[in-house]
Amino acid sequence: MSEPLRCREPATPVLQQDDEHVRVTRWDFGPGAETGFHRHGMAYVVVPVTDGTLLLELPGGQTATADLKAGVSYARSAGVEHNVVNAGSAPLSFVEIELKHLPG
Repeated sequence: MSEPLRCREPATPVLQQDDEHVRVTRWDFGPGAETGFHRHGMAYVVVPVTDGTLLLELPGGQTATADLKAGVSYARSAGVEHNVVNAGSAPLSFVEIELKHLPG
């Protein structure tokens, strides 16, 4: 079964650092913007810049939500698969730090 066609605005990634240890990307989302479905090849840490709510579209059509609080970070293991969508009505931003020594 294929995923349905999406017509959302894309989130904007800005690469801030990329060296032998880490890749740091700031992600900016307008209301309703999405990353597109992807798989994380490395463990990563997310540091929210703004408060907001994410809709996480997961494999198999499942969904989840995550409430972000500016400055309150969280970590995930390599292998996570999802599409990340700004579920709120205001712009949302976070910084993603991928840890190159923890591939998956």
